[in-house]
Amino acid sequence: MSGKLLITGSVAYDNIETPLDKTERALGGSASYAALAASFFAPVCMASIVGSDFAESDIARLRKRGINLDSLIRDASRPTFFWRGKYHDNFSSRETLEVQLNVFEHYSPKLSDSAKDADIVLLGNISPGVQSAVLSEVAGSPFVILDTMDLWINTARDELKKLIKKADILILNESEAKMLSGDRNIIVSGERLLDMGASSVIIKTGEYGAMLFHRDGFFVVPAYPVKDLRDPTGAGDSFAGAIAGYIASCPSRSFATIKRAMLAGAATASITVESFSCLKLEESGLDEISRRTGLIIKYSSI
Repeated sequence: MSGKLLITGSVAYDNIETPLDKTERALGGSASYAALAASFFAPVCMASIVGSDFAESDIARLRKRGINLDSLIRDASRPTFFWRGKYHDNFSSRETLEVQLNVFEHYSPKLSDSAKDADIVLLGNISPGVQSAVLSEVAGSPFVILDTMDLWINTARDELKKLIKKADILILNESEAKMLSGDRNIIVSGERLLDMGASSVIIKTGEYGAMLFHRDGFFVVPAYPVKDLRDPTGAGDSFAGAIAGYIASCPSRSFATIKRAMLAGAATASITVESFSCLKLEESGLDEISRRTGLIIKYSSI
C-alpha cells in the first residue's frame, strides 16, 4: 500500500546562465523539481505559493503529472518568487545574481484536507520556519524527509535542529553536513547528525553520489555518469523528490527501501541536469529513470 505524499517548498521563475547557454523565466523552485520527480512514483500534493505572473501553462505542466494543487496558493498581489544565477566554467561554482522573494516573503501555508492527511512529508529546501508551519498542519505522525542548505544552517540553526529531531531522513550536501556537525570528516559528520536526532542522514557528494547513514547501516550510491551536463539547477531537489516518491510507493520505510530510493534519486537527478528547468525530466519519464537506475546498479557492482 502506497503512502500519501505531501511536498512543500518554493515555486519560482529562474533566469539561468551557464557556460553553454542561458534561459529566462524557467520553471524552478524546490517544490517544482521535487514534485515533478516524485510524481513518476506516487501521487503528490504540493504546498507552495505563486504570484500574479504565474502562467497557466505551468499550472498545466504540473497538473499533467497528476500533482494535486489544492494547497498551492495563488496570490495576485505580487509576482512569483524569482531567482537569477550564473554557473561559471565547468559548472564548478554558481553565483546568485538576484533574488526577489515576492509572494514567498510572507508565505503562510494553507493545506487542503487531503494534504493534512499525508503520511509522508518532504519538507523541501525552504526556511525552517515555513517547514515547521507546514508540518504542524499535518495530522498524525508522518514519515518526514527534511532537505536543507547552508543558508538555514547559518541563519536559523536552532530552529533547524528542532526539526532534525522530527526527521526520518535528513538530506544535505557534504559542505553543509560538515558545517552543521562541526567536523571536517564526512563520516564523523554523518554520525554526529544521527546523534542530533535524525533517524537517517543522506549526504550528497556531488559528482561522486551520496552516502546514507542509518541506524541499521551505511550505504553509498554512485552518481550516474552524465555526459551532457546542461544545467545543475534542481538536481538536489529532484534527488529528494524521487526519494520521497519512491518511498511513498513502497509499503516499507526500511533501510533497504531507502537504499533503493537513493538509486532512483540518483537516476532522476541525472536526467534533470541534462536540460534547463524540468524539461528533460518531464520528457523522459519513468522508463528512463528505471533504465538509469539499472545502469547505476550495474556500474557499482563488483
